[in-house]
Amino acid sequence: MKFFLLLFILVPVFSQSTDREQGLITGDPYWRQALGGAVLSLPSVQAQSVVVALDGGNIRAYSAIGTPMWNYSARGRISPYVTRSREGTSYLSRTNGTLIAVNRSGRELWRRNMEEPLCARVVTGWDGRIFAPTNGKIYCYTASGTRLWTRTLETPFLIAPKLNRSGGIIFALNNNEVYQVDHFGNAHVWMLSNTPAVLVSAEHRQVLVLYTDGSMEMLATAEDWYIAAQGYSETITLPRLPARPIAAAARDNNIAITLTDGRVTLLSLNERQILWTADSHIREAPNNRSGAETEIEMLFDERGIYLLNRNGATGFSHNGRRLWFKLLQNTAAIPAFGNDGVLYSGGSDWILYAYKVEDRILTERNALYGPLPDGSYGLGTPQPYLTIDLPLNEFETRFKLEQINAALDAGFIGNNESSWKSFLLSVSAGNHPIQSRLNALNLLGKIGSQETIPWLVNIFRNDNEPLIRAAAVTAIGEIGVDPQGIAIQTFLFTLIQGIRDDQILIALTSATGALCRFSGPPLSETGIRILNLLAANNQPSLVRRQANRELDSLR
Repeated sequence: MKFFLLLFILVPVFSQSTDREQGLITGDPYWRQALGGAVLSLPSVQAQSVVVALDGGNIRAYSAIGTPMWNYSARGRISPYVTRSREGTSYLSRTNGTLIAVNRSGRELWRRNMEEPLCARVVTGWDGRIFAPTNGKIYCYTASGTRLWTRTLETPFLIAPKLNRSGGIIFALNNNEVYQVDHFGNAHVWMLSNTPAVLVSAEHRQVLVLYTDGSMEMLATAEDWYIAAQGYSETITLPRLPARPIAAAARDNNIAITLTDGRVTLLSLNERQILWTADSHIREAPNNRSGAETEIEMLFDERGIYLLNRNGATGFSHNGRRLWFKLLQNTAAIPAFGNDGVLYSGGSDWILYAYKVEDRILTERNALYGPLPDGSYGLGTPQPYLTIDLPLNEFETRFKLEQINAALDAGFIGNNESSWKSFLLSVSAGNHPIQSRLNALNLLGKIGSQETIPWLVNIFRNDNEPLIRAAAVTAIGEIGVDPQGIAIQTFLFTLIQGIRDDQILIALTSATGALCRFSGPPLSETGIRILNLLAANNQPSLVRRQANRELDSLR
């Protein structure tokens, strides 16, 4: 009798010990929240919060500890894709093709008509711009909703767009064409003879293609303009993968690849060999032994390599050791893994679950909002090689400004963006008549790149002409994003120092309200302090009224 009692006690202990040795994460969720609807797509984690899209046409946001934050309704059915930018803006679309931007406080910022709904997630660029894919086109907008360019596609996407290492996007179409499109809309196109399964952005503007048969090919662009326009492939010797690839993630020159049989392998482009192969949760799931689902998300960062699908998630160390795996049941979409080590899963039971699977937190080069971008487009200062052909007289300058304004109204800046922005920066701070400088600053606000914020702040701080200072502030408000807090802190400091010009004060009031509405907290905490100072009794009555209107709009 004692033997059987001892055996009864030991069996569960042995089972739990085996789970720990295998890295299986068990136990109750870290927190759970009722959603009031079915989850449409994987949660989007950013800005210490998580956002989920629901079938009722709304998106809900929760804090990292599960506190409900806001609930936004699109007032119509939405496509199953939500993307968050580094400052926490959510981008989604209604099924009628309306693209919507919602700030991190749940306030709608703008709507634009794309004619068709999103067919994949929006991709966010380095300076706040977004790339929005539909079945027939790709649209590029500024963070404040100005359309910069549109590219029409011949066939639907085979592989959805994702950010490449140059700040543009890569994708493949159903006709086996692979595109590498830069932030200005310029494209390199390769026509492949075989069907690609996965694309990976490599260094030096190269694209690694993983084919369905396990073979690989490196696509490269050339310096020669004609060859670059046609595209060519670089022959390098790479090993054949042991099974069909279905997802990949890159870090430096190492590529983590998920195979259809549930294994994960690490490929070194430097060494041209596979470094290791390991089993994921897919091979542990009883209902998935015959093969993995095609919908896979992968992350590859300084902590390790992470594989996620609707059946669960697995974490690996860089050397291939499986750290943990979590099996999920009755999920409605792929889970998301946050930088705080929490796995977020939307269930078909209308509940959002959060599981704490890691204690490690991803260290980031943080600005005021989210991690700093991986690079810069070089749009923040005039480029000498682009300003060689500047207009020689004021008539030519006015004509150029009118040309840029017309292109903006038409929604097509495209490849002219770099030279035109360099021209506008030069005019805004040069020895030109005030009206030309004002027009240039107005257009800089419309084109809207956060890279120009320091330039505009410098004009505001140092220019002698109040009209120009006010126009620089207005342009900052038009751009809408201030992810490093440079502008808002300058506004506060300058206001405390004392400003007497009514035009500058009105511009400060409107721009501060715009920045607060776009970004929300923590930037809006400083912004509300500024608006309260502007609403004080010692300010001119017109400024007070405007400040109170801006404060009311934030409540």
